Amino acid sequence: MQDDPRTLVSTAWLDAHLRDPDLRVIDASWYLPEEGRDAQAEYAAAHIPGARFFDIDAIADTRSGLPHMAPTPEMFVSRMRAMGIGDGHQVVVYDGKGIFSAPRVWWTFRLMGKQDVAVLDGGFPKWRAEGRPVEDTPPVLRDRHITVQRHAALVRDVTQVAQASKLGTHAILDARSPGRFRGDEPEPRPGLRAGHIPGARNLYWADLVNPDGTMKDRAALRAAFAALGVDEHRPVITTCGSGVTAAILNLALERIGHRDHALYDGSWAEWGSYDDLKVERG
Repeated sequence: MQDDPRTLVSTAWLDAHLRDPDLRVIDASWYLPEEGRDAQAEYAAAHIPGARFFDIDAIADTRSGLPHMAPTPEMFVSRMRAMGIGDGHQVVVYDGKGIFSAPRVWWTFRLMGKQDVAVLDGGFPKWRAEGRPVEDTPPVLRDRHITVQRHAALVRDVTQVAQASKLGTHAILDARSPGRFRGDEPEPRPGLRAGHIPGARNLYWADLVNPDGTMKDRAALRAAFAALGVDEHRPVITTCGSGVTAAILNLALERIGHRDHALYDGSWAEWGSYDDLKVERG
């Protein structure tokens, strides 16, 4: 794998740079309720040295009632300053599954105009499997100034997605499992209809990840998108259950040089709850 401090870096790269003064590591672990895992407790028990914990549910805009919507720039600045993350820092984000929730935080930084942020390929499982250092004490945090500029082009709301669906202007890629996409499996959140956004295509996030939790190579990623008719000239909107695994698709697109992509933040948690929005099944 080719290390890229703006998309994806290896465990070897992070280990070599771990003591760099302007490196900041973030544990962005997050799990579905049915997994029965406590991300904060796992962080407290063991994490990569110096890592800060980023709570996706808490560093979020809660005004809409939808789960973990992107925070406002003001909230993001406040929380990152308190975590000692600021201008001039190289950020590396990891999670406890390999590649699952870390890309969501990578995307959030990108949304706020921060470019020097990468996901740790293989995440904490690979780091531990290789016998690399861990600790159970939180880092000493010093306030750090941070400036942000929200890039609205990286996010879409329900109105914009409905228009893209109707007009066919974008490839809408759904990262949920094939069963949920087809409407064969029940949604984990109660009250949501089953199915998918009309015209959307299914690219299950797990199909972009190797069995060891690392991201597939660029050739395999290109083939996965090409199989769905996505080329470098076709703008993409990603979606999933609640905007977390959709970001894996955004990261993969960035890895292959496809820059025209955005994430539907409300995702199925929003679309599936509105009876006046059309749903396709099968």
